[in-house]
Amino acid sequence: MAYVANAVGHNKKTSARRGRWTPYLLLMPGMFWLITFFLLPIIKLFDKATQSPGDNIGQFVQTWSFSNYWDSFWGAKAQFGRSFLFSFLATLLALLISYPLAYAIAFKSGKWKNTLLVLVVAPFYTSFILRTIAWEQILGNQGPVLGILRTLHLANSNTHITASSFAVVAGLTYNFLPFMTLPLYASLERIDPRVLEASGDLYANSWKTFFRVTFPLSSPGVLAGTLLTFIPAAGDYINADILGNPGTKMIGNVIDAHFFQTTDYPGAAALSIILMLTILILVLLYIRRFGTEELV
Repeated sequence: MAYVANAVGHNKKTSARRGRWTPYLLLMPGMFWLITFFLLPIIKLFDKATQSPGDNIGQFVQTWSFSNYWDSFWGAKAQFGRSFLFSFLATLLALLISYPLAYAIAFKSGKWKNTLLVLVVAPFYTSFILRTIAWEQILGNQGPVLGILRTLHLANSNTHITASSFAVVAGLTYNFLPFMTLPLYASLERIDPRVLEASGDLYANSWKTFFRVTFPLSSPGVLAGTLLTFIPAAGDYINADILGNPGTKMIGNVIDAHFFQTTDYPGAAALSIILMLTILILVLLYIRRFGTEELV
């Protein structure tokens, strides 16, 4: 009996020991992925940002030249400002478009809910570049948008939409619209309809119910959707490259040119780090000011 008790106790200790290591073993694949494809590239980027050109073309040596940050930023300050302006406008437009759509899917769609959700995510099955090129055709001189405007006498033969800031913002809004719609839908769908009915029972009209009940309860979706839209839009360069002109270039276009045209790797790395840190600071300030704890 004593032997059996000792064996049982030993097995329990072994199982407990294994149980302690189980969470760490499960984390290992994810940690390996983050270290290999996130942490190491970031370290390499910081190392490259302070290098200077060497004796041979395409060769760079570490000189700890921190002036690369200031020089790169000063040379692209207009593109930095334009990037954040375009991404802000695209995020605002996406919110204004997505909220009614997500609200309708969550509360008014009935048996068509799953179909509408599939239609929201359907563009993801097409290449990002192909979607942007299609948007170029839609906004083109022979496209349906200008055709309708000319029919309504709101535009003439000399009116152009493509190669403009409007086209770039429209492309950003369209391409990142699902990133706004899905978090909003997920947040709205969790709202108990009885809460909205209770608001009506307390003599609140539909507008008061929306601003006092529905919108505050959906604030986690608003927060997530705005971040998921703003962050990739700020670093995007495809829309500005296809739908814009030389005067609408964003910071992503400058970084792309530094990497693949002028081979100014330190300048491109410095701009990438500045962009990353700026977005990080803006996100932290946004969450601190409009975090869900304050909005709900």
